[in-house]
Amino acid sequence: MAAFHTRSNSFPSQSHPVMDVVENHLCRLKSSESASTSTTSICANLDSLRDLHEGLNNLIQMPSVQHALSQGEGENWVNELLEESLRLVDLCGVSRDVVCLTKESIQDLESAIRRNGGEKATPDHINAYVASRKKINKMVNKCIKNLKSLNQSSTPFPAIGTILKEQRPLISQS
Repeated sequence: MAAFHTRSNSFPSQSHPVMDVVENHLCRLKSSESASTSTTSICANLDSLRDLHEGLNNLIQMPSVQHALSQGEGENWVNELLEESLRLVDLCGVSRDVVCLTKESIQDLESAIRRNGGEKATPDHINAYVASRKKINKMVNKCIKNLKSLNQSSTPFPAIGTILKEQRPLISQS
């Protein structure tokens, strides 16, 4: 009987720590999908998004990813990724603005009610509140439209692309 020599591919048993950090941020955001829509939870989700963005930045800076990106098709993908990343940062900024505007308009209406002895606000204050709500709704609808267009783009690098695709719906729900 002939002796056979076999080779096996050995793959790392654990993923890179940066990948683990990014996956942990994704899991944390996924678990908060059903959380309340209070201002505190929205701010916590925005902070988690910032941490996720930083983790993705660290992932992209890894030498193995840099090497893959330096190959021919990587340049277009990098440009696309940078554009999407900037759009996500802009959307996070708009989200923070929406939270601030909402707080401000509610505080203005509450203070108007308190000034009137706790009875009711004047029509001018109510109209100002309604106008701010309309402005906020326009901002939110524009963000949703931008997020939907982000969800339609794709990436050629499977591992990173999968993580990026998983984060997009989370951002749209935050």
